[in-house]
Amino acid sequence: MPLTLEIVTPEGKAFSGEVADVVLPTANGDVDILPGHQPMMTILEPGEIQATMDTGREYLAVDKGFARIQNDVVSVLSEGAINVQEIDLNFVEDARQKAEAALKKAREEGHDAAQIEKLESLARFAMTQQLVKRKKH
Repeated sequence: MPLTLEIVTPEGKAFSGEVADVVLPTANGDVDILPGHQPMMTILEPGEIQATMDTGREYLAVDKGFARIQNDVVSVLSEGAINVQEIDLNFVEDARQKAEAALKKAREEGHDAAQIEKLESLARFAMTQQLVKRKKH
């Protein structure tokens, strides 16, 4: 019996489908989830989700978030997620540089914490995408 994997970001559903297993980047290291896994709630670290499907292995870069495993359903809530095949390294590098420049300016000008956190998130996710894409894909 397969797992159902659902990955949701603020922009909407990034992935939904049946998988044989999924590896999550948690705060305590990578965790491999197989059918029949005990119920669990965990914090996700920015990194790579690996999902095994009938068509092969899918790799997704994810930002920080949470995962819940219950009744063979793996629900992921993340600030960002993208299939590794869709990552354009030139675009991501440009986005990272712009986010870091905006972050530096926001800190110097004393912007509010929410704005600074958003810029940090953009820079962090851009770096995560670069690392995951260059890892082995």
